[in-house]
Amino acid sequence: MNSGTCDLCLTAGGPLIWEDAKRRVIYAEEAAYPGFCRVIWREHVAEMSDLSRQDRDHLMSLVWATESALRELMHPQKINLASFGNVVPHLHWHVIPRFVDDKHYPEPVWGTVQREGAPRIAPAIETLRLAIKERLV
Repeated sequence: MNSGTCDLCLTAGGPLIWEDAKRRVIYAEEAAYPGFCRVIWREHVAEMSDLSRQDRDHLMSLVWATESALRELMHPQKINLASFGNVVPHLHWHVIPRFVDDKHYPEPVWGTVQREGAPRIAPAIETLRLAIKERLV
């Protein structure tokens, strides 16, 4: 896949929360999981070990900042972090706030549905952007 046909090269991949020259955070737009974010590396890179140590640290600092901001703003029971993407040629991390009354808890979000799930509201983009930025300084 080249950058001219790659969705994550052509678009943000969802509502943009924060970005710099190498990485960005977007809302995943998963209705059952408000606050679900993806931290995406801009270049086509298949594995974490393909990045330099400095770039790995740079990417993960945004994962940690996003997790911390979501914890403060949403008070989840748990945050799930996952890096899998067998089709998309961009390293990306899923940062998913989890609650005991969400649709799948305690199963993973792709597991067996446990209940209908309680409605929740994700933080506003600007609120989350400021909280992430504060943690990156």
